[in-house]
Amino acid sequence: MAFELPPLPYDYDALEPVISKETMTFHHDKHHKAYTDKLNEGVEKDASLQGKSIEDILGQISSQPPLVRNNGGGYWNHDFFWKILSKPGTGGQPSEKLQAAIDAYGGLDKLKEDFNTKGAGQFGSGWAWVIVDGSGALKVTSTPNQDNPLMDDVADKGTPILGNDVWEHAYYLTYKNDRAAYLKAWWDVVNWNEVSKRFEAAGA
Repeated sequence: MAFELPPLPYDYDALEPVISKETMTFHHDKHHKAYTDKLNEGVEKDASLQGKSIEDILGQISSQPPLVRNNGGGYWNHDFFWKILSKPGTGGQPSEKLQAAIDAYGGLDKLKEDFNTKGAGQFGSGWAWVIVDGSGALKVTSTPNQDNPLMDDVADKGTPILGNDVWEHAYYLTYKNDRAAYLKAWWDVVNWNEVSKRFEAAGA
């Protein structure tokens, strides 16, 4: 198979109490696995996709069928998501360079407020993102379903450095229908060390 389910970079209970062990187990072992399996199904049907990286596939997603779009997005988004999270109290702080970009945006409180508003306002399922746009500045955006800013046909293209899954399966077992409470609590598990690395790589 072309793509393998990446393991979680920490234990299933590492993000408690913000994200429960039960949520992480289902989210990773069931949902992420299903995206991985179905992405491979789509790739197997198209020889031109075989051997390509997931980023290359996303970069030409407008020419792909829904099977590849939805599951390719789901595969990449979740691999990204696990890596930018960490146990509460261990995520560090934004690097000097990232903090400067946050300050230029209007400060961390404004970034959080805009991000949470995008996440809460995303109708149905989707994602909220902080991206580095073409000018090197930070931008807050959102995408429906499993779309992401790497896709060639999204409205706001850029390099994601932070993203939150607002599909109900990401939070419903703990927060029920209170997406806003999930978004607010979620900042406690952001791995700023990893986000900072991604920001600096985006500008390299």
